[in-house]
Amino acid sequence: MKPKGKHAVVIGASMGGLLAARALTEHFERVTILERDHLPQIGHNRKGVPQGQHAHGLLGRGREVMEQFFPGLTQDLVAQGALSGDTQDIVRWYAGGAVLASGQSGLVGLAVSRPLLEGYIRQRLMAMPEVGLIENCEVLGLTHSEDFSRVTGLRVLQRSLGGLEEHWKADLVLDASGRGSQSPRWLEAMGYLKPEEERIKIDVVYATAHFRRLPDERNSVVVARSEYCPRGAAMIAQEGDRWILSIGGFLGDHPPTDLEGFRAYALELPSPEVHAVVNRGELLGEIVAFKYPASLRRHYQKLGRFPQGYLVFGDALCSFNPVYGQGMTSAALQALALRLELARGTQQLAHRFFRAASAVVDTPWQIAAGNDLNDPRIEGQRTPKMRFVNWYLGKLFPVAQHDPAVAKAFLKVTNLVAPPPSLMMPAIALRVLWGNIKNGLGRNPQPLAQPPKTRSV
Repeated sequence: MKPKGKHAVVIGASMGGLLAARALTEHFERVTILERDHLPQIGHNRKGVPQGQHAHGLLGRGREVMEQFFPGLTQDLVAQGALSGDTQDIVRWYAGGAVLASGQSGLVGLAVSRPLLEGYIRQRLMAMPEVGLIENCEVLGLTHSEDFSRVTGLRVLQRSLGGLEEHWKADLVLDASGRGSQSPRWLEAMGYLKPEEERIKIDVVYATAHFRRLPDERNSVVVARSEYCPRGAAMIAQEGDRWILSIGGFLGDHPPTDLEGFRAYALELPSPEVHAVVNRGELLGEIVAFKYPASLRRHYQKLGRFPQGYLVFGDALCSFNPVYGQGMTSAALQALALRLELARGTQQLAHRFFRAASAVVDTPWQIAAGNDLNDPRIEGQRTPKMRFVNWYLGKLFPVAQHDPAVAKAFLKVTNLVAPPPSLMMPAIALRVLWGNIKNGLGRNPQPLAQPPKTRSV
């Protein structure tokens, strides 16, 4: 067994930071997490995670990885009120104008709020003796060797200690501070190039409400935006007998945050399940909005030079359009990649990790970008491959409405359990072809009778 490093420091107690810290515990004697926020009790929202108030999807592959890192996670969260079951059975999926056929996919879904999931993982992590966490701590910058070839630690300010700047030493510093990461600026100050950035401007705004959930109501709903319905929605069962319902639109089609306006907006979605909940109107708390201007990917894997002793992770690497629910699963898969690369040693660690993380990010980025760029109003490069995939999906969805095997194949891809090319394997492609022939070649689901009107806030 290889000897462990002495000390690793993680910037940010986000889901990404917590999962990265878990991977680091296997390779370092001590792991310290620095968080600028005050952390609330388990199950409560915190200031630094405004999207925590909104619906979150834990994809099937993400749950599997979290279960590996924290055995018993699913069972423990179900005991605290989360719901679990087969993803194809407990979720009603609306995609491409079709309602996907229910069935048994083998994908275990977990319906749980972000605050409960994050709080539970933080609690499990903090029970490990090698892990420490410091709240109300601001990272001011990096310390480095004289020749700038290595990051040696951080400059930090602990508010609880009167605001005095301290210098912390570390064998490895990992930036999991999120989309607003200062790594590009810090690296430039050390003489390194900033990473190339890729953006897709989407101007998505969604609003979220909690409603009372009746005892017999269990099935969640996901409405994917398409040419037939330019809005999206996620209504997910939560602990505490609640529904969390997030609804939203793109490029100016923004939902209201008053109950009547929210209800009217939601009633234009093609989901009777959503209609039933909003018409009942048992609102719990306030309706809150969240704005997300653009998906952002930083291509650290393309940099020729990078300092030793430093890594960038999670949303600081790639921040996805949140409507696809990919962020937590991407972070979990990056944590797996980090564990593997550390097991291979620290030589050229950044180069190896960024290459592995890029491979992790590629699939969810392609899924999100491909669907976003299927909207002609959104600017971005549309490759021939992307156009073909969107055409093929247009043929797949009507078949998946009646064929559970095709629906299962699609859900395995969106849950990051199977790669996108698996949808074109002969066994699935032939079902798609035959389904289109049987039902009328080229026939697609009918659009909504009255397309929703655009609103702005």
